[in-house]
Amino acid sequence: MNAKQMKKVLIALDYDPTAQKVAESGFAMAKAMGAEVTLLHVMVSPAMYASAYANMGAWQIDTVDTTEGIEIIKTGSRNLLEKAKKHLGAKTIKTVHKEGDTAQMILQTASEIHADCIVMGTHSQKWLENVLMGSVTEEVLRKTTIPMFIVPTKKRD
Repeated sequence: MNAKQMKKVLIALDYDPTAQKVAESGFAMAKAMGAEVTLLHVMVSPAMYASAYANMGAWQIDTVDTTEGIEIIKTGSRNLLEKAKKHLGAKTIKTVHKEGDTAQMILQTASEIHADCIVMGTHSQKWLENVLMGSVTEEVLRKTTIPMFIVPTKKRD
């Protein structure tokens, strides 16, 4: 029996602190297989992120619908990927930043790069939260045709 070799691994990261565990686990698996790694971060809407941060005072954005405020958020997203790449210590890692529906963008990117495996984390959420809000990981799992490596993470207390 010929086993298909995993040549390309897509690791999807979010802003949760547990993303580091997802990146490290996915990278270790890919490295063991000699596979290329692409890190992906998807923003649903930069304006939504800007609004959340402006309301929390995290980045002192006065108005959320300005080009400057949205560009700050996009830069933060790209920086997340670059910091993860640097942390993993491999210059060959590719990074991709996308905007749109998270599950759809993960599946689209996996197709575009011809990924052999998708790595994602799953947060420990209450079952009611999953029923009401859905789970991106679960949606990708239902719709993908390629293997997934799901890293269990625990939500912060």
